[in-house]
Order: sequence, then structure tokens, then C-alpha cells
Amino acid sequence: MDLPTLKLFGAIRQGVIESPKDFWNNFGTRESLEKLEIDTSQDEKYLKENDLSIVSIFDDELSCFVGTIKKEEIPILLVCKGDVSLIREISKNVAVVGTLNPSEDIKNREQQIVQSLLKNGKVIVSGLANGCDTIAHETCLKYGGKTIAILPTTINNIYPKENIKLADEIVKNGGLVLTEYVTEPATKFEKINRFIARDRLQALFCKDIILIASHRQGEGDSGSRHAMSKAKKYGRNRYVMFNKTKDHENPQFGLNEDLINTGCEILTKNNISFV
Repeated sequence: MDLPTLKLFGAIRQGVIESPKDFWNNFGTRESLEKLEIDTSQDEKYLKENDLSIVSIFDDELSCFVGTIKKEEIPILLVCKGDVSLIREISKNVAVVGTLNPSEDIKNREQQIVQSLLKNGKVIVSGLANGCDTIAHETCLKYGGKTIAILPTTINNIYPKENIKLADEIVKNGGLVLTEYVTEPATKFEKINRFIARDRLQALFCKDIILIASHRQGEGDSGSRHAMSKAKKYGRNRYVMFNKTKDHENPQFGLNEDLINTGCEILTKNNISFV
């Protein structure tokens, strides 16, 4: 295990590094962490006992983003369970995001899209939330695909609780569960902000992102909006599921319509290489 990465994990876990800002201001190089005198034996034991791996800003998986996006948006550390190699080939990764409460029609259409992606060798990225996230992960498992679940919580405190088994199944079937959080949030405000921060990682670790369905701003789900906004900022290819005949004026497609009106493409079998 890379020593600076292990020391970074230990320093965060022990409270020596209190935030990413603290890291960048005081510990932003390999040399500074190598010189840091802390005992990481218990941290290394924790990783081994829980079958976890860690990736840091000093590793290729994260350092590749330096210079392309603001450094405060790059995770300094990821705690991972499963196949870490899945985040190394972003060109294969497609993020699928959407509402927490999809209709049966939306569920069926999403399943068909995910199946098409899997047939073309894509890895599905989502956030393990209820609704569209769960459908994306479960469809991958059903059809033998690989999926990455990005958590807004620590890896041993999965939310929502009803998806703990799903997270286990993702790992058992060759997928990956990851988080940038080592310790529990200190405040309710921090807890809420972690959900927003998780949404940016869905956009970061993909080449393409698909919005299945979501209410427009102020009317419902906000996670999808955050992810789609970051995807635009990061230069990802953005698509929305939308049928002009039956989805128009359906509030569950409010965000989809708004994004179409600002240049986001409607997902079809002809306008995108992976469907």
C-alpha cells in the first residue's frame, strides 16, 4: 500500500486533516505526508478487516483530474470496496440518474436503456439512492453487467439502509462501491452537503450521463439537477430520456424538458454511440 495514501487516510480518520481545504493548504504533496509522524497501524488494520482499498490524489485515478477541474472539486481520497479498476477507464462509464419515485413506465424504459448500455460493454455509474439509482444498479446485476455505486456516506453506514444488501451484491458481482468520506458528518448541514457532493462524483467518473426523469428545480428531486449541472461543467456528454408525445407536461419530466431547452440531447438509438 502506498505510504502517502495510507497516511492521508489515517490523518483524516484521526482528525489530523479536517477537510479537503486543510489538505490542500497544509498537506498537498507526497513529501508533506511522508514527513507526517502518525501511527497508521490501526488504520491499516481497519482497511484489511473490512476488505477495503483506498485511492488518493497521488494515484492516477484522481491525479488525472488535476489541471482539468478546480482542485476543490477533486476528491482527495476514495474508500473503495470491489473492483477499483472500474474507475480507471472513464470512457466506458455511463452515469444514470433520476427521480426517487419513478412511475412504472419510467422504470420499464430505464431498464431497457440500461440493458442496451450493458450490451455495448458499458459500466453503469449511479448513487445507490432509491428510485432510478436502484433500478440502474439492479438491472446491471440482473443482466450480468458491472456497476459503480457512489455513496454520500461512509462505506460502513450506507444510506438508504434498505440498499445495504444491494451494495453487497454489487461488490460480489464484480462491481464497485466507493465514497470520499472517512468519518461521519459533524453537523446536519454537512450531512446534507455530502449528498450534493456525491452528485458531482457521478458526473466526474463518467464520459456520458443520462437523466431518466426528474422534476424541475423547486418542484422535486435536486440530486439529478446537481449531477447534470456538474456534467456540463466537466464537459461530459449529457442526454435525457424523453418522448415528446407522452412526456410533455408530465411533471416527472420537468427537468428533462428544461435541459432540452438549454441544449441537452434527447436520448435516441441514432444519436449516441453506446445505444
